[in-house]
Amino acid sequence: MTDSAPAPVADAPPENWVDTSAPAFARPFLRLARADRPIGTWLLLLPCWWSVALATEDWRNAWLLALFALGAIVMRGAGCTYNDIVDRDIDAAVARTRSRPLPSGAISLPAAWAFLVAQCLVGLAVLLALNAYAIWLGFASLALVAIYPFMKRLTDWPQIVLGLAFNWGALMGWAAVTGGLSLAPVALYLGAVFWTVGYDTIYAHQDREDDAIVGVRSSALRLGAATYKWMWLFYGAALLGFAAAGALAGLGILFWIGLAGAAAHLVRQIRRLDIDDPSLCLQLFRSNRDFGFILFAAIVAGQFL
Repeated sequence: MTDSAPAPVADAPPENWVDTSAPAFARPFLRLARADRPIGTWLLLLPCWWSVALATEDWRNAWLLALFALGAIVMRGAGCTYNDIVDRDIDAAVARTRSRPLPSGAISLPAAWAFLVAQCLVGLAVLLALNAYAIWLGFASLALVAIYPFMKRLTDWPQIVLGLAFNWGALMGWAAVTGGLSLAPVALYLGAVFWTVGYDTIYAHQDREDDAIVGVRSSALRLGAATYKWMWLFYGAALLGFAAAGALAGLGILFWIGLAGAAAHLVRQIRRLDIDDPSLCLQLFRSNRDFGFILFAAIVAGQFL
C-alpha cells in the first residue's frame, strides 16, 4: 500500500483484497460497502439461496442464485452505506468503527450519498428482473431497511429489526420461483430472524463497553452474562423454523441429516462463546457463513431425495 492510500478499517480481515489489490481511489468506497468484509454479503445472500432451493424441485431456476448473488452484493453495500451515513457520529466515538470511511474523513458525506444512489439503482435493476409479485415484495422490505439504523437509539433489541430486514430474501427466493408465498418460506423466514438475532448478539458483544459509553442500545448490553442462556432460545427457535420449513416443503431424509449437522454447528458456537473475548465473538459470528452453507446443502439434498 502506498502512503497516499487510505488506511485500512480496524475490524477488516487482514490481507483482504480491498487493502491489497484495489486501486487506492476506490478503497474508501469499497470499504463503505464492506467489500473488505464479505461476511455480511454471505449472511444476506444465503437466506435467498435457501428459499430458492426450498421452492425448486429441479434446477431450471438455478439462474436465480446468480441474480440474488448480484443483488446481495449491491444491496448489502447500499445498506452499509446508508447505515454509516446515519451512524457517522456514533461510529466516530467507537474504537472499532472510527476508522470507517465517513468518520475518518476518507469519504465526504455528499460522495457517500451519491454512492448510495448508484448502488440502489443497480439493486433496482436486479429487482426488476424478477416477477411482479417478487418486485412488490422487494419494495415492501424498504421500510425495515430505512428504520433499522435508528433502532439502536430506541430499543434494546435492534437485532430483531435487523433480522426482519436482513432475511427478507427467505421470502423473496420462494416468490421469485413460484410467484407467491406459502407457509414454508414464512417458517424459513421466522427461523432466519431468530438466527440473526443470535449471531448479531454475539457480534454486538465486541462493542459492549463503547456502546454503553455513547448510549447505544443492543441485545448484548440488555442480556449481559445471560446471553449464554438466551442463545439456546435464539438458535433453538431458528432450528425449529428451519425444520418446519423443510417439513412443509416435503424435503427428504438428507435434509434432516444436514439439519442435524447445522444444529451441531450452532451448539458448538454456544459452547465456545466467551462474551469477554471480542476476537472470539467475531470469529463465531463469521462462522455463521458455514452454517448457512450447511443448511443450503441440506435443502438441496432434501429436494433430490
